[in-house]
Parts: sequence; C-alpha cells; structure tokens
Amino acid sequence: MKALILAGGYGSRLGSITESLPKPMVEVGGKPILWHIMKIYAGYGVKEFVILTGYKSSVIKNYFANYSVLNNDFKVELESGKITFLKPENEDWDVTVLDTGLDNLKGSRIKQAEPYLEDGLHFITYGDGVADVNMDELLTFHKSHGKLITLTGVKPPSRFGELNYSGNQLTSFEEKPQISSSGYINGGFMVFDKRMLSHLSLEKECDFEFGALEKLAREGEVMVYEHNGFWECVDTDRDLNYLNKLWSSGEAQWIKR
Repeated sequence: MKALILAGGYGSRLGSITESLPKPMVEVGGKPILWHIMKIYAGYGVKEFVILTGYKSSVIKNYFANYSVLNNDFKVELESGKITFLKPENEDWDVTVLDTGLDNLKGSRIKQAEPYLEDGLHFITYGDGVADVNMDELLTFHKSHGKLITLTGVKPPSRFGELNYSGNQLTSFEEKPQISSSGYINGGFMVFDKRMLSHLSLEKECDFEFGALEKLAREGEVMVYEHNGFWECVDTDRDLNYLNKLWSSGEAQWIKR
C-alpha cells in the first residue's frame, strides 16, 4: 500500500509564511508538517509515498532530493565534492514527488498518481493535518464494508465542511455548513480502492470532494470511520503555533518520538 498526500494548495490563510513555502512545508518542531504526516503512516508500516505537489513544487522536490544533507550533519571535501555524513539518520521511505500542476483541483492531482499505484487499496490524506488515527483499525474498517472509499470523520471547529451520513454510509457532503448536524467533517486519512480513480479525470477542473465524493456518496460507495481522538490541521498562524506548542511541551499526540 502507498499513501498519497495532497500537497499542492496555496495555503493563503497562513499569510506571509506561504509566500516562500507551500503549506505542507511549514515547520512544526523544526520539521515540515508533511514529514509529520509521513511519520504517522510510517508508524503503521506504510513507507511508500506519492506526494502530489503544485504551488512551489520545487521546494518539496528540493527537500526530498537533498533529504540527507538537510537532515544530517556532514563533512564535505571541497576538492573532490565527497560528502561524509556524521551519524547519518535517514528514514527508510520510498518517496515519489509529482508536480501535478499549479492550479489543478484535487481530483486531477489524484488521477495523475494512477500510473504509480498497484491495484488494490491505498491511503490518501491532505498535506496539512495530523491526528492519532489508528491506521490498522481504519484499514480493518474499510475492508469490512467493501466500498470504494472510507473517510475519517473528526470533530473540529465548525469552520470546516461537514459529512452527513447514516449507519457509517455517507449520504451528502456539505461545504462549511452554518448549522452542524452530525458534527463530523472529513479529516483526511482516507482509504480507497484504486478503482475509485475511474471516477476522476486528468482535467485540471476535476475536483475530488465536490465531484467524485458527491457522486460516490449518492451511489452508496463512501463510508465514514469515526475518529474521536486528536486531530488538528494547519489552517492559520494560530493552528501552527498550537502544534508547535504541543511539540515543544512533549504533548504531540500524533507521533511517537
């Protein structure tokens, strides 16, 4: 199984921070939040990733292309260019980085990953959220119902779009409702069967939530895994400061250090 991470958005609500960085590269505890998300999956044995980039794609590409240099101390022999890493510590991950277009919507970005995925099940999530979701339990739940996709439902502030469902089957997808019903929103950390990609296209206007998920929900192919533990996304400066505070105080619930 591979984990796809949507990392192509502008992140404009973070203000000046994302003038030089794509949102998934803003740092929590000195590491990009993208790294934190990957660390969550790796903790459950998922170590193959496809990063779907767009805005400032080169920043993410450079990070992974130079991962050893950026994350380790080293000695360089300038005449020969030989680099020796001092106490090298690298993750045992396989990372595919795709530039999926500056303004392509999420459905188009996901569709572009199709050639890099084997048949069967895979994960997908957003590049700005962390949680203590138990991936083993999420996967078991998905396998139990046999539908095309499972979303993880979480209970955050009411500024997000809401999931309306009955008996764990999604019935509609509502963008940022004024009045809450179930109280759950799509927190990412999804499991899908590769067959779901047949509902997407490469056209840049192909969306994911307000296109494929709406259609699949009407067809009864979307289920919701309820997660009542920790979940937080970096949407504003306040969110970023909160996660950094949790990290520095040793209270980061999403990762084991």
